[in-house]
Amino acid sequence: MNILLIGSGGREHTLAWKLKQSPLCDDLFIAPGNAGTANFGTNLNIKTTEFEKLGQACKSNNIDMLIVGPEEPLVKGIYDHFKNGEGLKHIKVIGPSAEAAQLEGSKAYAKAFMHRHKIPTAAYKEFTAENYEDGLEYIRQHSLPVVLKADGLAAGKGVLICQSQLEAVAEFELMIHRSKFGEAGSKVVIEEFLYGMEMSFFVLTDGKNYVLLPEAKDYKRVGEGDIGLNTGGMGAVSPLPFFDEELKQKVVERIVIPTVAGLDKDGLDYKGFVFIGLMIDKGEPMVIEYNCRMGDPETEVVMPRLKNDLVELLQATAAQQLNNITIEVDPQSVATIVAVSGGYPGDYEKGLLIHGLADAEATDSIVFHSGTRRQDDKILTNGGRVLAVTSFGSDIKNAVEASKETLMNIYFEGINYRHDIGFEFP
Repeated sequence: MNILLIGSGGREHTLAWKLKQSPLCDDLFIAPGNAGTANFGTNLNIKTTEFEKLGQACKSNNIDMLIVGPEEPLVKGIYDHFKNGEGLKHIKVIGPSAEAAQLEGSKAYAKAFMHRHKIPTAAYKEFTAENYEDGLEYIRQHSLPVVLKADGLAAGKGVLICQSQLEAVAEFELMIHRSKFGEAGSKVVIEEFLYGMEMSFFVLTDGKNYVLLPEAKDYKRVGEGDIGLNTGGMGAVSPLPFFDEELKQKVVERIVIPTVAGLDKDGLDYKGFVFIGLMIDKGEPMVIEYNCRMGDPETEVVMPRLKNDLVELLQATAAQQLNNITIEVDPQSVATIVAVSGGYPGDYEKGLLIHGLADAEATDSIVFHSGTRRQDDKILTNGGRVLAVTSFGSDIKNAVEASKETLMNIYFEGINYRHDIGFEFP
């Protein structure tokens, strides 16, 4: 079959790499893609939210399946566009409807969903300009630290953990009255702070059935020791030593089953990946958030561990036949380390020449491109997160060491990466 993959990051390069391993994949197109995805298919210079152009590309290239990588096109209704579009209805779309994507697009929607279906999560209340004074009073009475979340999509920057009521009041005012996060912050969810170990759990669902994918942990802070500003992700590891069978069963029974059942009960069209951000405290799981797609950089460790044919999995998803699928997982440990541009997550340069890629790709590691572009025979930086180097190992420490060794071959001006990915797991 012919497949169109939407997106341009490390997640999409990893998915392209995995999709092309399948004998079921004929022609693969990626929109807009990056220098790495071009090795596995044809990049199309179309933005992820240009639905009309994407539809035309599907018709021109006889696309059978559309796989949506990032959240923005999902929240803006790409599924609905294709399901209602002339000449597009036959295309199998992997991703939820616009309404179902509100699980990621609106923190308040997700919280209400969890409350309705009795899924464990932090206590919360939501506020807008209309009940601003109530919000101030709620903050003043709240235990510390207190978490403020912009309701809508804010490029991963809309969550604030405030250590004092003064700080929380100031940030609340900036969000509601000064549009700190634009329209995304016009509604603010205020919730209790959860303690414990954070992890990422992945489910593939056809709307009624589901399969479990390998779990992971990502590292969002730019600085070693988990300090500094939040980023899109500086690295990830899988599997997690603390995630034993007992904890897995708790997650499945208390969270996965009621989530999938809730989608069905609420009549939501959902055929695709569900990312469940979890906090584990004393062996008890709580949901931090939902994402309606695979995470990045977690995809770079989850997909290498998945032994199944990904196209076959997605065909079963589209046909609502995941109940016939058995997931096979590589027991080895996998670690990815993300190389970022100097200054990231603040201001950074683009267009810097990347040296040493051929040497890095000659190792046993896999080099996934995130923010790159090709210019003639050169590969240049084209984003904050530039490359993700993924390696296998007998344990997390060995996998991390292998990725660090490969990264020693790579250089671009201002290159930065964390050396302590997986530090909790000696």
